[in-house]
Amino acid sequence: MPDDPYEVLGLTKAALADDIKKAYRKLVRTSHPDLHPDDAGAEARFKAISAAYEILKDPETRARYDAGEIDGLGAERPQRQYYRDFADASDNAYQQTRGFGQNADPADIFAEILRNRARSSGGDFSDRGFSAHGPDVRYTLEVPFLDAARGAETRITLPDGQSLAVKIPRGTEDGQTLRLRGKGAPGFGGGPAGDALVTILVRPHPVFRRDGDDILLTLPITIDEAVLGGKVTAPTIDGPVGLTIPPGTSSGQVLRLRARGVARAGRQTKGDQRVELKIVAPPDVDVGLREFLAEWRKTHAYDPRGDLMKGAGT
Repeated sequence: MPDDPYEVLGLTKAALADDIKKAYRKLVRTSHPDLHPDDAGAEARFKAISAAYEILKDPETRARYDAGEIDGLGAERPQRQYYRDFADASDNAYQQTRGFGQNADPADIFAEILRNRARSSGGDFSDRGFSAHGPDVRYTLEVPFLDAARGAETRITLPDGQSLAVKIPRGTEDGQTLRLRGKGAPGFGGGPAGDALVTILVRPHPVFRRDGDDILLTLPITIDEAVLGGKVTAPTIDGPVGLTIPPGTSSGQVLRLRARGVARAGRQTKGDQRVELKIVAPPDVDVGLREFLAEWRKTHAYDPRGDLMKGAGT
């Protein structure tokens, strides 16, 4: 995988924050090793994708990368990187890590440096006072749409058979990664454990869709409700509510239910629910309705496509 985080995510430097998020979510689903166990390259791709997203999702970190202050893994760029700068060092990190490829996990490189130091002194990490955080571990967790929107708590089973409780904050988005402090691999030389990084994949819902903090819903209405108006019941993520259909409603008209959308953790305001109305004819049109509409058509000529045809220039 390339070192440039923009290239990893298939973006350019002109990409907006939403572009970065969408690209990451798409690539997570195609490269996560848990979702593609038979793909030998999935884990390496997923690590590169996650590292690239960590750099670009934060405006400050992204600006530092663009300015050349940090590299594609978030490490500070040294002013000089020549072998002669390290040749006389007693702990020659350049030589110790030369067996790693350019896409090696930084945690693995650092761990190897510590092991080499310990071996050269004839002891272990604790004997020499060396310690370091353990590596982070990554998991994927598929959750129902409503659990992600409203918040929930669930558990994941670890490779060793143990289970880990995961709290899903309300408003969690598809592709979002949760960090569980201290739930990763053990540390080196008595150092603290790494973190568990849990990528959330939100299952599609048969009724609701999400746009930012807004919930989208297509609501079927009858012909008489469209013409005469009326009160109907509409579902929301927090339960059914009453909705007034104005007289003369057309298919595609959108009504807004204020504060019936997603409430993110730590925010006071909620999104809205946008309800798109769709007129649905009855499956069986009876004789009375057919005759009424036939007579109505004779005396109430109306062409809803007139402006459309004029605009098309035909």
